[in-house]
Amino acid sequence: MNFPDRFSVTHFIEKKKIVAIIRARESASLTDAVSALQEGGIACIEVTMTTPGALKVLEEVRSKKDDILFGAGTVLDTETARLAILSGAQFIVTPSLNIDCIKMCHRYDLPVIPGALTPTEVLSAWDHGAECVKVFPASNLGPEYIKALKGPFPQIKLCPTGGINLDNLQAFIKAGASCLGVGGKLVDATIIQEKKWKELSEIARQYVTKLT
Repeated sequence: MNFPDRFSVTHFIEKKKIVAIIRARESASLTDAVSALQEGGIACIEVTMTTPGALKVLEEVRSKKDDILFGAGTVLDTETARLAILSGAQFIVTPSLNIDCIKMCHRYDLPVIPGALTPTEVLSAWDHGAECVKVFPASNLGPEYIKALKGPFPQIKLCPTGGINLDNLQAFIKAGASCLGVGGKLVDATIIQEKKWKELSEIARQYVTKLT
């Protein structure tokens, strides 16, 4: 899946709403996990850099699948951002606010979703050009916090991440979230370890159905 610029990537993420976050202890089954998520209707997937061999997974998935949007998450520094980009990442997600990472991604015309929590961090990320801001950890504050942030910052696109599940994802969208980062409640590490691909596809389908 090719995009002309970083803004079209961001628009696609907003349209699809869900970014599935794959965090695993080993990389052997991650390509199968991507296929299972895709089968369930998920089109935007992020592999965390904490996964052993994550860069290899990025290269493999990008070489085999051209019909999904695939990015890198838990990017802590510019060196990792650049390596992920060169390995094929189509977007970058960070757990905290790193201005240099934003600059690095824009140098390659890739969108970045930096992590932030406080109003000051959220505004700083936006002021430095972030296409969307990851509000993390969203589980601690809930949809009401997103609604509160959208009051003074209606123009800022927010991506709550952490604790998103089938019971609260609609509430986060109604509160003003542009998209959602969904991790363990969707992509359970045990399911990947036990290779329960049909189960993963069904869970993914439930998330997609909730937002349609």
